[in-house]
Amino acid sequence: MISYIEKAEMGIQYENRFIINELSTKSFQAAYSTDFVNAGLSFSYFGYSLYHEMLIGLGFARNFSDHFALGVQFNYLNAYFSAINDYKTAFFPQIGLNVNISPVLNLSFNTFNPFQTNITTEYVTKRIPSVFSLGTAYSFADNLVWRVQIDKEISSNYRFATGFDYEMLRFLKVKLGAYAHNYLVPCLGLGFKTGAFHFDLNGELHPILGVNTLASLKYVFK
Repeated sequence: MISYIEKAEMGIQYENRFIINELSTKSFQAAYSTDFVNAGLSFSYFGYSLYHEMLIGLGFARNFSDHFALGVQFNYLNAYFSAINDYKTAFFPQIGLNVNISPVLNLSFNTFNPFQTNITTEYVTKRIPSVFSLGTAYSFADNLVWRVQIDKEISSNYRFATGFDYEMLRFLKVKLGAYAHNYLVPCLGLGFKTGAFHFDLNGELHPILGVNTLASLKYVFK
């Protein structure tokens, strides 16, 4: 989606999975717009002292006259295993395509690690998820969007998700949705915008594992 930005921007995110610090993810993103192609850089850290992983992504995307947009990202994963007291790495791509079917309807496809790259040590093989996603976005109005997405991880069940984005005021957006992956998980989010700053707070309630929260802050350069 960086193909649609018109200015440089940067942001940070923090996800706390089920109020367990060892399962938290911290990430940073930056994107820059040019006349020919837009570029993005991302970094995320997950885990704790005994096991952690760092994912670095360098992406390039272009908007082709608002008819469709194409992007590719090259990912570098570095994982630490305490059993061998060493780091192991892997490289894999991520590809995205967005097509404007009509002024109010978009169709998108994304694949993460399509060639099923894994990390293998002498004791264990770490499977890197290989995910294929298909989604749509329908605009009932300029301030109301309905989104639907289907994900399939190669070795897991399908995941179905849907949600609505409603811009109540110029500076306030409300997000309401749910996804189903073995269990039905309701989701709620709020977005605030003031000047060049954009703040989002999202949460979901898993019926077994509990609360998952994600907060993000983005700055758009003028």
